[in-house]
Amino acid sequence: MALKCGIVGLPNVGKSTLFNCLSNAKAQSANFPFCTIEPNVGVITVPDDRLTKLEELANPEKVQPTTVEIVDIAGLVKGASKGEGLGNKFLGNIRETDAIIHVVRCFDGDNIVHVDGSVDPVRDKEVIDFELQLKDLETVEKKMQDYLRKSKTGDKEAVKIYSVLELYKNHLEEGKSARSAPVSDEKDREVIADLQLLTAKPVLYICNVDEASVKTGNAHVEALKKAIEGEGAELLVLGVGIEETIAELDTYEDKQMFLEELSLDEPGASRLIASAYKLLNLETYFTAGVKEVRAWTITKGMKAPQAAGVIHTDFEKGFIRAEVMKYNDFVELGSENACKDAGKLSVEGKDYTVEDGDIMHFRFNV
Repeated sequence: MALKCGIVGLPNVGKSTLFNCLSNAKAQSANFPFCTIEPNVGVITVPDDRLTKLEELANPEKVQPTTVEIVDIAGLVKGASKGEGLGNKFLGNIRETDAIIHVVRCFDGDNIVHVDGSVDPVRDKEVIDFELQLKDLETVEKKMQDYLRKSKTGDKEAVKIYSVLELYKNHLEEGKSARSAPVSDEKDREVIADLQLLTAKPVLYICNVDEASVKTGNAHVEALKKAIEGEGAELLVLGVGIEETIAELDTYEDKQMFLEELSLDEPGASRLIASAYKLLNLETYFTAGVKEVRAWTITKGMKAPQAAGVIHTDFEKGFIRAEVMKYNDFVELGSENACKDAGKLSVEGKDYTVEDGDIMHFRFNV
């Protein structure tokens, strides 16, 4: 399954620099607003040490990691919901993503201009929230008009849908995002699924800090943490300038040496992808053979036929069974045959729930 994340934020907070670090693309980056006008798109390889180990054991012709698509979206300004700045284009680009990576400036300094003249991450977050909420409110009210007419005819289903939409409307009017609306069950959430509400998307906040704050954070980070309590969002502290330096180093050894000097265990890009996976409730299973070792992204809790469908829809339609080995067993025993001999290869049916790290072969008939 393809995963698409949009990097958003006010102009000039480090979005394009972060994008460059993640994708090794070279989006224009400069000290003025609206540097990025068309969304730049990059594909990031998801780091996974398990894939490297499987490659060592299976010695395949090809290795295929799973990937995440990152979109660098133009900076937002007040009035975007009404078309100010690059508003309509910005909001349309966000609508197409699965999750939002919201970059917030959490460092002081006069060398980089802030669009509002001062550093205040909570205010910056609220500017973007307000614009997204206004656009969502417009979308919800439009759908409410359709169901108001239907509900007046006595259609019970229309009455129920209208009441759910009204709940979302009131929540948005209170200045709260759709993702935190107090809906009673999953069926209520399905009412807005087709609307692709901007504030219903999961959010990962990136606190862009200076080098001195990358390990412990700072007062700006703490203020933002407090502001997002109850949102169900993830927050990650990154020094985007540090990530830029790491990305420009030529060798793995140089990168590791630089990280060690800063007492960091891994690049921020790796932590960012891990946080995105957690946010979207995702996990990985593998296929491993002499032709290819490959990682596949699925939603946590997915059954075997649906996991097979991630490879090809025919695999799901004609699913017969799945042959499953646990990653730790495969690594300990060294091969598929050894797993079979040790009774560590199980045959699973349609009700099997795939677990993170499973190594799977699917049998199907179309």
